[in-house]
Amino acid sequence: MLIKYFKGEPNKYVIRYKNGRVNNHGEGLDFWYMPFNTSIAVVDTVSQDTQFIFNESTANYQEVAIQGHLTYRFETPLDAARYLDFSIDPRSGKYRKKDGEKLSQRVINAVQSHTRKSINAFSLDQALTSAKEISNQVIAAVADESSLKKLGVVVESLYFTAITPTPEMQKALEAEYRESLQRNADKAIYDRRAASVEEERKIQQREMDIEIETEERRKELVGMQAENSLKLAEAEARADEMKLSPYGDLAPQALIGLALKEFAGNAGRIGSLNITPDMLGQVINWVGGQDNGRSSKQARK
Repeated sequence: MLIKYFKGEPNKYVIRYKNGRVNNHGEGLDFWYMPFNTSIAVVDTVSQDTQFIFNESTANYQEVAIQGHLTYRFETPLDAARYLDFSIDPRSGKYRKKDGEKLSQRVINAVQSHTRKSINAFSLDQALTSAKEISNQVIAAVADESSLKKLGVVVESLYFTAITPTPEMQKALEAEYRESLQRNADKAIYDRRAASVEEERKIQQREMDIEIETEERRKELVGMQAENSLKLAEAEARADEMKLSPYGDLAPQALIGLALKEFAGNAGRIGSLNITPDMLGQVINWVGGQDNGRSSKQARK
């Protein structure tokens, strides 16, 4: 049979070549054809996913492994078919060549080229924590890649799932991080101890201030008590002086008389009193002697 029928899938872009020229093309295309002068190319229009991993060096010459995932698709399948062979065997539906697989590698190569440029601008520490920033830079650069534009390829998404250093550097970074954590823990302990000592010092200072204040108040109280006692003694002495001053001008005999009168007035309170003759005689002689002495003084005057 010289005429055959081809039916394309809805997600396939079919290009029909007749005598080496494009005769018809479109998604899900179906047609009758003669095998001797017709060839058929099929380009997937669905998004293609591919994984990648490659090694690059940072700005401080440290090697990192970059693992990621990208998604791309053919925006203009007809342009892709001009530069790559997507022809199939109509009987089996398989590609005659592996140009589709080569395209995937071309996309990865473009991604790696721009990733290298971005990674080279970062230090190791920055690269390990900037996966999102680097992926944004790379996908923007890949979007302007002329070789991919010529093929009608559009990179829809790009993710770096991991940026890791070499195992030796990984161990070194982990050790450094553990040391920093230990230093922070030690510093926290020292700060806590210092704070405790400072609080203890403040408590002791407050206790000392209270003791000093108490002693000052006690000193003021003692001084006030002494001043009050002195004023009281002075007042009592002055009262006694004022009380006894009228008796200063009286003769001794008068004073003795007043004393005897006072004694007699309180006789009821006295239980017993013994006056010897000698005592009475001495009093009389003293009184008489005082009187004679005063008479002789008056006579001389």
